[in-house]
Order: sequence, then C-alpha cells, then structure tokens
Amino acid sequence: MASHLTDRILEYLDTHDETNSLHLADILQEDHQKIVGAIKSLETVHDLIVVKPISQKKWEITDEGKYVIEHGSHEAAIYNAIPDEGIPQAKLIKSSPYAKVGFSKAMVAGWIELDKSGNIPTVRKKAPSIIDIIQVHLKNLTNVPENIKAEYKKRKLLQEMMIKIMHLEKGPNFSTKIEKLETDLTSDLLVNGAWKDKKFKLYNFDALGASLQIGHLHPLLKVRHEFRKIFLEMGFTEMPSNNYIESSFWNFDALFQPQQHPARDAHDTFFISEPCLSTKFPMEYLERVRTVHSKGAYGSQGYRYDWKLEEAQKNLLRTHTTSNSARMLYKLMEKGDFKPIKYFSIDRVFRNETLDATHLAEFHQVEGVIADYNLTLGNLIGTLYEFFSKLGITQLQFKPAYNPYTEPSMEIFCFHNGLEKWIEIGNSGMFRPEMLLPMNLPPDVNVIAWGLSLERPTMIKYCLNNIRDLVGPKVDMEMVHNNPLCRLEK
Repeated sequence: MASHLTDRILEYLDTHDETNSLHLADILQEDHQKIVGAIKSLETVHDLIVVKPISQKKWEITDEGKYVIEHGSHEAAIYNAIPDEGIPQAKLIKSSPYAKVGFSKAMVAGWIELDKSGNIPTVRKKAPSIIDIIQVHLKNLTNVPENIKAEYKKRKLLQEMMIKIMHLEKGPNFSTKIEKLETDLTSDLLVNGAWKDKKFKLYNFDALGASLQIGHLHPLLKVRHEFRKIFLEMGFTEMPSNNYIESSFWNFDALFQPQQHPARDAHDTFFISEPCLSTKFPMEYLERVRTVHSKGAYGSQGYRYDWKLEEAQKNLLRTHTTSNSARMLYKLMEKGDFKPIKYFSIDRVFRNETLDATHLAEFHQVEGVIADYNLTLGNLIGTLYEFFSKLGITQLQFKPAYNPYTEPSMEIFCFHNGLEKWIEIGNSGMFRPEMLLPMNLPPDVNVIAWGLSLERPTMIKYCLNNIRDLVGPKVDMEMVHNNPLCRLEK
C-alpha cells in the first residue's frame, strides 16, 4: 500500500513539477500524515525529490462552530425562538444551551427588544426578518475576510491551526520508477555473483550523527549550585530539607512564635486540609515549649497566654526552612553532648503572597546556621562579610529588625552598582534563649543564622526585572538554553 502511494505521488509530480503534501492529500484522497510518511520514504532515495518544510495557517471550525452550522448562530436561534406575541425572558433563556450569549448578541444587533412594562419581562421581535450571516460564513469559509474570521475566533467558533506541510520539487535524479538500492554486501550476493548487477546505496562518510536533545540547567539551578559551593567551602554541612509539609509546632511554636501571630493566618500561610493534623511529637520537648510560651521559663516571662496543642498540630506548607534548623538543633542534643555545627539548606518555601513582579507564592530560601560556644553579634557580622564577599558583594549595611525567634535581628543591605542604590538582600540574627534552651542546648551556646532568597540574586545576575520571566509558563526557553553558567564574581 505504501509503495503504491509513493508511485502515485511520483506520477503526479511528473506532470506538475512541484506540489505540496496538503494539496496531495486533497488530490489523492489520503490522510495527510500518510502522505508525509510516503514523502519521507521518497527522501531516502538520493536526489529523487527536493523537499522543503513549510508552515501554513489553517482555520478550523470548533465544536461550538459546528453547532452553529447545524442549528444557526446563537442570536439567530434566539430570534427564531420568539413567537409573534413575544415570550417571557426566563423561558427564552432556557430555550438553548447558548441562549444567554445569543440574547446579548441579538439585543446588540437590534433584532429583539425587552419589554419590562408588565409584571413579567417579555422579549419580542424588533426586526421583521434577519439573515444568519454567521451560519452562511461558517458553511463556506473561502470568501470570508480575515478580520471577520478573527471575530469568530474571539467567539470560539473558529480556531487557527498551524500546519506543517512539505513542498516537493523534482530532484536531479527524478524518475517515476524507484529502483531499490542495496545497502549491504551480503554473503549471498558474493557467492552467486549477483552483486555485479546490483546498485548500491552510497555511503556518506561525512554525515554527522543526529544531535542529542539534552537538557539545560535553569538559571535558578545555576545560582543554587554556586551558593552550595560557597557553603561547602566554608565548612558547612547541608541539612535534609525535603519535608515541604510541616506541622505548626516545628514551623512556629518551636521557634518561639506565639500562636496569635499574624503569620499563622490563612492569608499568610497555606494550611493542609488532608491530613490536617500531626500527632507525633517529642512530648517532653513539647511540654517545655508549652511552658516557655504560656508561663515563661529560663529567665523569660514568655507570652502569658493559653497555649493550645490543637493549634500546634495544624499541618501547613512550610513558610521557611528555619523549621528544619530547629529540627536539626533538637536532634543534635538528642545524641548527647553538644558539638559545634555549621548547617545550610537551599530549598522551597511557601507563602500565601499576592503574585506580582517580585513576589511568588513559592520560592527558595537560602539559610545558614552556626551553633557554637559564646558566639556574639560580632561573629555574625564577620561571618556575613565572609559569606557575601564570596558572592562578590563587599559593601554591606545592617539595620535592626524584629523576628520572633531572633534577638538581636538585622536586615542585610548591599549596594547594587547597576541600580546605584542600597537594596535588601537578606535577614539575620541570633536565636533567642526561649527557642534554644527548651532543646537542652547548653546556656553558653549561641546560634547565629541568616537567610536570603534564591530568586532575587538570580534576577540581578541575569538582568531580569520580572520574576515571571524566571519561573512560570511565560519563561523564554531560549533564555534558559543560551544563558551561561553562573560565575559569581569572587
């Protein structure tokens, strides 16, 4: 069957010199994909035909458009459903599945009118007769102007399709008869000498192999790799951070964040409906956290409120990776004696944010944590200078800030040479004793920590002004493919 189709294509091309696959499908009454397959088969014969790929637009009628062809346009259907004496509006709206659209269009066209003088709104014909030009157009699109087709596209009666077709011309060795060329010199051909009368397909020793479709690292992954290298160079250990679903206890309570804090509102946090509660907690530690919240302990007055277990049990999408830091510090003391540690993580967090050019509901947090004896604010500032100098950032400023779980707290600003102004790049602080002492950390152990987003430095590095150009459905794949590896200025 396939060879018969290739013969028909060659015979047609013999008398017409050139054609295309779409035209052949109409002439030969065959499926377009079968025609394309036959053409590709003919392409394997050296210089038999010359093929050029072409893209062509084509209008296709949608399911709604087919309904119009069969039953008339929505406005015409409404007009025809109105008897001479009129019809109640409520009854008319139930007359067809597209009655609401048809009623609106018929009113705009001036075909009908709505009489509200009586108790029941009544629809009557206004025009003595109509011509359903939409149905006429859809039955034959040949002479319909492009601007009218565009209007029908807006009404979802038509859709514009891009069809890839193949343009054919005769090649230097064109013939209507295809002689099969041998591709291999077999033992049978050698034994009986048949190879002498055979024609062999030429080998192209200069042909390159098909290029492999390989993946490309996203800019976020490139910058993440550089951040991770810096942390490892500074002697940090990466924390496990694959628990996107977290309990309110670890996300808020363990961090000495009160249960009435605005961050626990559904407007700021994504709560999980199933399973909505967690039940497994280290109970001795939980009681110490309850005490420091509700009554105070370790020299702190606490918040003095009725701490509720059911509030701590609520599951959510974690709002920060600091919950992982709390887990790691608690596990550190579960092992027994304290040992100084340096942890980092780079992973996703979730906030119920309004989406705009600089904010997403899902983003990455870069976090560094150091726990050691007698650390001070000076240690934190010195570590931050060392960390950001490896990013090529040497001009830093710090501004006092408030966090429920750090005291003192500092916002970190750097001078951006491109923007010629100071911009905020992160947050930092020293974990409060109310957070650390319930974990049984020694009193003379302090923990310094800092965090920043991954998206903002990536946008600065790759000169992107809108975060939608970095992540989401509008990302330019050419940007992902062509941008170089991230090399932070060190």
